[in-house]
Amino acid sequence: MAENGLGAGRYLAPAELPEATTTTAHQLATSDGATVNGLLRTVPGATTVAVLMHPRQDFSHHVLVPELLSQGYAVWTQGTRTVGNDLTLLHEQALLDLAAGNVFLRDKGFSRVVLIGHSGGAALAAFYLQQAARPPAERLRRTPSGKPVPLGEAEMPVADGFLMMAPHPGQGALLLRLIDPSVVDERDPRSAAPDLDPYLPANGFAEPPGSSAYSEEFIVAYRKAQYGRIARIDAVARELAEQSATARRKYGETRDAADRRTALATGVLTVYRTDADLRSVDLSLDPNDRPYGSLFGRRPDLTNYGVLGFGRLTTPDSWLSTWSAISGNADLAACLPDVTVPTLLVELTGDQACFPADAQRFHDLSGAADSTHVRVPGRHFGAPLQEGMTSGATLAGTEMGEWLRARFPAGALAPA
Repeated sequence: MAENGLGAGRYLAPAELPEATTTTAHQLATSDGATVNGLLRTVPGATTVAVLMHPRQDFSHHVLVPELLSQGYAVWTQGTRTVGNDLTLLHEQALLDLAAGNVFLRDKGFSRVVLIGHSGGAALAAFYLQQAARPPAERLRRTPSGKPVPLGEAEMPVADGFLMMAPHPGQGALLLRLIDPSVVDERDPRSAAPDLDPYLPANGFAEPPGSSAYSEEFIVAYRKAQYGRIARIDAVARELAEQSATARRKYGETRDAADRRTALATGVLTVYRTDADLRSVDLSLDPNDRPYGSLFGRRPDLTNYGVLGFGRLTTPDSWLSTWSAISGNADLAACLPDVTVPTLLVELTGDQACFPADAQRFHDLSGAADSTHVRVPGRHFGAPLQEGMTSGATLAGTEMGEWLRARFPAGALAPA
């Protein structure tokens, strides 16, 4: 299959839906009064429903949808309240969005509900399962910036199973790997400290598509500096968030419009250069079957300077909740020990975001007594590993179907 510009396999077209598929659109109200939308696709005989949701992306036409439907499972695809525009995304609020979908599916009469986390959807689902399993009084009450979040007041049904395909470590943990630590001026997308610039030949960078070769000394300094940049942005975000919170409290007393304006005027953080994971260009680091390049394209040395990128524009609250590896709660490794429902992890061998050591670590950290880890050829977004091969999405869907049938036989049609 030919690549398509940005992101190897990012725009893989899904397979056709089974002819017997019934599709209905639903708009749901969350427990805190927001509105979310979802699509329920089902086939005759399906009593188990798979939930596909991502904190930022629209999964309505996800590549796993036809794979699961063809094996007799219903599929619910849902967005968050900020789908398509993550400027104000708070993962804690996204849990309330996911809870609304789970309540809806239980009310529809499905006997089994399983969460499927692809990419960043895995950390969101694990975070949900962690919080849903806790007594309401022990759930989080605030976002990392201090905003109240009523998780304790929400109905949060625990799912019956958790499946992951190409799970990355969470938005914040992923950005920690990707952020360019050579930036010396957050206002200037071109500023760079030469000793930390990952795309300078003097530091080990090779002309694409030849694999770069970074020294261990450079890698250690680079990763330490990545953490340092995240910490500096955290400090700015916390200062701005506290200014807003102070103004909100003051407005509650004064009802002065000026205080309200100050509370609303948090500003927007612009975070440049977030396509700089050394593994994208040095294929000897955490080796697997991945192609040269990143999730954004075949030339990270160029896309790193582009307008698009993870965490590019974000409010202080959203930065701390979603994009900070230091402050955020939606971290897959941190949540997995609290996830005890049967769990399947499908690793794609050509993944550019979940590397072999990641997949093994996530499997080892799982709190589930029934935890399975399998590997199939494919790329992060479900494309074939190489032209002419079966897609990673189809192979992953097959593994998921077999795993589900072994545990929830009433949830799928009998195999033909």
